[in-house]
Amino acid sequence: MFRFSADRIPVLFVLVSSAIDFVVYFTVDNIWWLAGYMLLMIIPKALICAWNHHHQHTLTFLAKPLNRILEFFYALHTGATTNLWVLHHVLGHHRNFLDQSKDESGWQRADGSAMNVLQYIFVVSGTAYYRGYKVGRKFPRVQRDFILFSILTLIGVAFLCWLRFVPALFVFVLPMIISMLFTVWVTFDHHSGLDTDDPFQASYSNTNPVFNFLTGNLGYHTAHHYRQGLHWSKLPELHEKIKHKIPVQLLRDEKFVLAEG
Repeated sequence: MFRFSADRIPVLFVLVSSAIDFVVYFTVDNIWWLAGYMLLMIIPKALICAWNHHHQHTLTFLAKPLNRILEFFYALHTGATTNLWVLHHVLGHHRNFLDQSKDESGWQRADGSAMNVLQYIFVVSGTAYYRGYKVGRKFPRVQRDFILFSILTLIGVAFLCWLRFVPALFVFVLPMIISMLFTVWVTFDHHSGLDTDDPFQASYSNTNPVFNFLTGNLGYHTAHHYRQGLHWSKLPELHEKIKHKIPVQLLRDEKFVLAEG
């Protein structure tokens, strides 16, 4: 069922989190309890964003229907529907991150200066679906599923709002928006300020074991760009093979990486 056994625990975490969300949605009416729950879940949902990223690169299950079901729950946590990051990130950013005039997650302004983090957050998150759709023009099959399952997710969220609006707002709608903004915020720190044609000098890497345990080795970002299709569990090994090519100033050891600027 799983393509890689290492995905079992992350998927369990996502599904348990989803189950808790629905229990709260159906049983809690007090707005202050709902707001408190939303704040409590910001960090767990932010971590789920990292695992959704990995899934978009390397599908979790062998069976396509299981992947689509998982992606629905990912969307409720992260605000990113089926194939959004496949188009925007995998087929967009990873192909263009060395060219800021094309990069779907570009950190440069048109005049070549670097955006500050707030501008980056609102530009990239605000255009994510549009840019994903544009990339999809070259990949119609991927775009078709992106549009279809985005519509189905929207219908599902609309139904949850119709059934119980206030719980849906705090358990699903606002967290989806916050998670999207948070996802873009942390990606600012991956490449910002590194204008180069050398892929080994275009990303910061964070080797901290706590950070990589929580995010599925997302800190090994240079290795990830070097072989983006490699499963997240194999990135530390690849990093060891290529780390001699990475400038020392681009290597970090931080438990938490939050973008500044």
